[in-house]
Amino acid sequence: MLRHDVQPGRLVAGTFLTSAGAVYAGDAAGLWDTPWFALIPLVVGGLCLAAAVGVIGRGIRRRRGAGRSGHGDGPAGDPAL
Repeated sequence: MLRHDVQPGRLVAGTFLTSAGAVYAGDAAGLWDTPWFALIPLVVGGLCLAAAVGVIGRGIRRRRGAGRSGHGDGPAGDPAL
């Protein structure tokens, strides 16, 4: 299984966009009435929060990874070192 970096900003963005879809689905099903402009703050706020979380996550990864040399390579990138 391939490893990848965790990207919490994408998780936050996906959560807010999924909730916006759920609100529109409830409106389409007739469970409640949602005006067209009501989701703008939800989507924009979620994207801004996702950007902030992404920037913080990148800063944490950079700070934690600063002492590591990478993929086991030597200082000059030569795998033999």
